[in-house]
Amino acid sequence: MSTDDQKNDQDKKTPWVQMANYAQLAIVFPAATLIGWFIGSAFDRWLHTSWLYIVGLIVGIIAGFVELIRTASANK
Repeated sequence: MSTDDQKNDQDKKTPWVQMANYAQLAIVFPAATLIGWFIGSAFDRWLHTSWLYIVGLIVGIIAGFVELIRTASANK
């Protein structure tokens, strides 16, 4: 698919479709954060530590921001 075809597809997106793409971030960002926290907490219980939940939380936040940037740059 050429860049002209991609641009035409982008122009065909209705405002509702674009709004839905951005609205998914309201779910993805908190979900990524919570999943990172849960995984970190599980590793804390498994390894008998008390700090890995913070690492999981940070990784989840980073994953949320990556998805935010990917969605924003795809909808230029």
